[in-house]
Amino acid sequence: MMCDDARLLLHAYLDNELDAAQSVAIDRHMQGCAACAALHADYAQLHEGFARASLYRRAPDTLRKAWSAEPVVPRAVRAHRAPVALAMAAGFVAALLLAAPAWWYTLHRGTGQSLDEVVSSHIRSMQPQHLMDVISTDQHTVKPWFDGKLDFSPRVKDLANQGFPLVGGRLDVLDGRTVAALVYRRHLHVINLYQWPISASASAQDVAQWHGYTVIRWTDEHMRFVAVSDVNESELRQFVQMFQGTTQP
Repeated sequence: MMCDDARLLLHAYLDNELDAAQSVAIDRHMQGCAACAALHADYAQLHEGFARASLYRRAPDTLRKAWSAEPVVPRAVRAHRAPVALAMAAGFVAALLLAAPAWWYTLHRGTGQSLDEVVSSHIRSMQPQHLMDVISTDQHTVKPWFDGKLDFSPRVKDLANQGFPLVGGRLDVLDGRTVAALVYRRHLHVINLYQWPISASASAQDVAQWHGYTVIRWTDEHMRFVAVSDVNESELRQFVQMFQGTTQP
């Protein structure tokens, strides 16, 4: 089972709506995927939070009095209004149920979905034979390897003298499109640097912590860059500064 498939089934898994085979597949996947296991923990916490009795709030006395003081409506009028009111209520509930998944997806996407995708890709790259498609410390070997495989030319820089040697690169997928992934090292740690073209020309640097990993994102000259690693934040900031400041030959 892949991460995308597992995430689509997590809510159903929490609600015990999956069959035995699917539940076992989800269990096995989460045992080997830290990102999906962490996402499951987040969903479980949210699921538990919505079920808490503490969310109940008693209506103010003024509202309760106003409700109890509602004018008496003749039985014939009530009988006429009932089907209309029920239809309106049913329509409202149906609209709410249909809108809820979209609302949750939009909210989650805005706060953490892209971070989760990046960190999941980083973790997945650590699996055997997944880290690099081209293995080389020479930027003049790595950069030409991408020719014909992408619709853009990625920036490839040699930072070995700054303590961040280039070791290779690969093709990856983020947000539904193929991106370039450059692989650098900091001692025993791996740094993945993703990049792809976007319409925006520049944006401020964004630093986030996600499930124990540091993610730094920025845009420069219509290129989106995302660096992710388990090195400490100061070292990843140093890497980004070096990458931004080094002149490309």
